[in-house]
Amino acid sequence: MKKFITFLSIISSLIFLSFFVKPQSVHADEKTYTIATDVTFPPFEYADDSNKYVGIDIDLMNAIAKEEGFKVDLKPIGFNAALQSVSAGQVDGMIAGMTITDERKQKFDFSKPYYSSGIVMAVKPDSSIKSLKQLRGKKVAIKTGTSGADYANSIKDKYGFKTVTFDDSDNMYNDVKNGNSVACFEDSAVLEYGISTGLGLKIVTKPANSGNFGFAVKKGTHQELMNKFNDGLDKLKKNGKYQKIIEKYTGKSAISATKEANEKKSKDSHTVLGLLKQNKRAFLDGIVETLKLTVVGIIGATIFGILIGMLGVVPNKFAQGISTTIIYIFRGLPLLVLALFIYNGIPSLTGSKIPAFIAGIITLTLNEGAYTAAFVKGGIEAVDKGQMEAARSLGLSFGKSMRKVILPQGVKIMIPSFINQFIITLKDTSILSIIGILELTQTGKIIIARNLEGFRIWGIIAIMYLLIITILTLLSKWIERRINN
Repeated sequence: MKKFITFLSIISSLIFLSFFVKPQSVHADEKTYTIATDVTFPPFEYADDSNKYVGIDIDLMNAIAKEEGFKVDLKPIGFNAALQSVSAGQVDGMIAGMTITDERKQKFDFSKPYYSSGIVMAVKPDSSIKSLKQLRGKKVAIKTGTSGADYANSIKDKYGFKTVTFDDSDNMYNDVKNGNSVACFEDSAVLEYGISTGLGLKIVTKPANSGNFGFAVKKGTHQELMNKFNDGLDKLKKNGKYQKIIEKYTGKSAISATKEANEKKSKDSHTVLGLLKQNKRAFLDGIVETLKLTVVGIIGATIFGILIGMLGVVPNKFAQGISTTIIYIFRGLPLLVLALFIYNGIPSLTGSKIPAFIAGIITLTLNEGAYTAAFVKGGIEAVDKGQMEAARSLGLSFGKSMRKVILPQGVKIMIPSFINQFIITLKDTSILSIIGILELTQTGKIIIARNLEGFRIWGIIAIMYLLIITILTLLSKWIERRINN
């Protein structure tokens, strides 16, 4: 057992070192800005066949950086997460097809507009819905934080429909295609591109609420970056590079090429084996990130849980009260809320950034550790009280009685709960995609946004999770047998 714990400690240390130690750049004189973006918003940002992020926003940001002599570290974390990260100061700015509005100007500073678009409504090809008036009493899908969502919410009372909110475009589109919602609202450029490349919806309204897209930073901050963006945008428009980027993704030749590529792939790449082969690197990266979170999270939760659990059984009312309070708070908080609070809430108060991976580990440590503390405390209390009394009557101190008599019996009671908690920790890593960690679940969302193969991709990911959980369970059972022997 000691060897196993030592092995886990070494692995966790190496993971932390690999996370913090960065190779020194040969361009140390160039300032690097961290820029958040969406994950599924073609043609503005999406992953190509090589799982490399491309699109109007990506190319534009990189071109401006090159023009103005700075570097960018692009973080594809999703639109809603990007908004919160900018507000919390976790990233320097965001470019994600974000419409400039008066409401958003209260919290963000915007660049000069770099693209104009309007909001349209899309339905299934065989739908009878042709106008807003026909939406009365029906459900409409929208995407969190987007202009399409704002527009839908502004007219839903007038036209008598209800809205269903999703965090990414693919789930919004699928809700319409599956018949759960009758329509969705999205930027015209995005829907036109998607439909022309095989999205499977049709637009039935003219663009409304036309607006301009802008690069954004937290209000009152990063004015140097904003000036660089505006100056770079002006230069790109003058030298013709801006128009080339736009035509690359919205021109007829670009759309035709994408459509032909999709049709070709549909013949040989939409099988399970084809999808695995095409996306093996992305799946592998997602699995590695999931295992990193799981291993380090389990170690952190175990240490935290044992300490808090032991605190709950010492003969001191104050210590017991602290243990009970910590367990109550962190077991009661939903994991999603805790993750967002740590990643976005705390930096808003302190002004200090917390890397997404570290925020994820802290989240798992506190949440899973609270459950661990509860069964550690319960396991110790399950040992007959007479055992402690007998040990103390023989002259053993409380600490020695606990170490020599109570814990050996309590550990055997706790082991099944430990194994169960390991599995829960692995599954809970999927929730951390909300703060932009590219673990296995987030990887699946990105792949689906490109190939629209939701059923097969989620099936592959489900099998991957089951295999990992099976291996983890067998390892835990082996440890249990070793301890019992």
